[in-house]
Amino acid sequence: MDIPRRTFLNLAAGAAAIPAMPSIAKAQSYPARAVRVIVPFAVGGPTDVFARHVCQRLSERLGKQFYVENLPGAGGNIGTAQAARSAHDGYTMLMTVNSFVINPSFYKRIPYDPYHDFDPVTLAADITLGLWVHAPVPAGSVKELIELIRANPGRYNYASGGIGTSVHLIGEEFRLALGLDLVHVPFNGGGPAIASTMAGHTPIAFTALTPALPHLTEGSLRALAVMSHSESLPDIPTMAEAGYPEIRGDDWIGVFVPAGTPKPVIDTLNREIAAIMALPATNEQLAMLGYNPIASTPEAFRDQIKADLPRWAKVMRDANIKAE
Repeated sequence: MDIPRRTFLNLAAGAAAIPAMPSIAKAQSYPARAVRVIVPFAVGGPTDVFARHVCQRLSERLGKQFYVENLPGAGGNIGTAQAARSAHDGYTMLMTVNSFVINPSFYKRIPYDPYHDFDPVTLAADITLGLWVHAPVPAGSVKELIELIRANPGRYNYASGGIGTSVHLIGEEFRLALGLDLVHVPFNGGGPAIASTMAGHTPIAFTALTPALPHLTEGSLRALAVMSHSESLPDIPTMAEAGYPEIRGDDWIGVFVPAGTPKPVIDTLNREIAAIMALPATNEQLAMLGYNPIASTPEAFRDQIKADLPRWAKVMRDANIKAE
């Protein structure tokens, strides 16, 4: 018996839709239980603070608990590896910073593949980074600071939150691009780096805004530039605005799931996190902590990762930066 063409096309279309039904059903019922969010850093750090805020909101919006599990160590590698080995069912997420794209070039071996072990969900926010100086330093702009360093070779150094961190790499990019005689002094975190700069031991610092902001407000530190525009420091130029567009970059906070997680689940998480980032209360609270909400698409975040990996690898090669 011949089947009419229209009937045949309708049957074919229905058959093609059948394989998608389990994924659709999974997305409609997700989450059916609690979701673990791995943060590969210690409790109380900027990633942990951000993750707990987002998890609380996700729990409220989706009706199931999203909880943070801190797995610190090895610059984020331990927790990231644990996330990579987890089931790709949407019930394990990774929330981390751009050490995710720095570590592959910093360490000889890392226990995850940034290209193949994860599916990006969203670049949720970035953390403002900046160039600060001890208040008595006689430089009111980036240009004046460069002139000061060149006029006093070997005299000036800069602090960062540690070897191989994004602020260290930005400081090295600054030094290399401008040919400056400037020595890096690493500290165990942004707080100690800022304390050293406030005391004048390391008169220049590249750090996140969060530990620097109270001291910028009280005047013991002076902001010369931020890497990207900050609502907390609206009058401070970006490096590009100061005339040095080649010096750029911020810490980002990204959300990932193990590779192979169903796309409808990724879409649900992306949509909900984007909605959270758009809430006025969220924007206000995060801005006070030095975060800039973004909530990119998964595709845009994947492109960012592909661009960041070779960029930071080049900086490390040029500056001969290696893990100790």
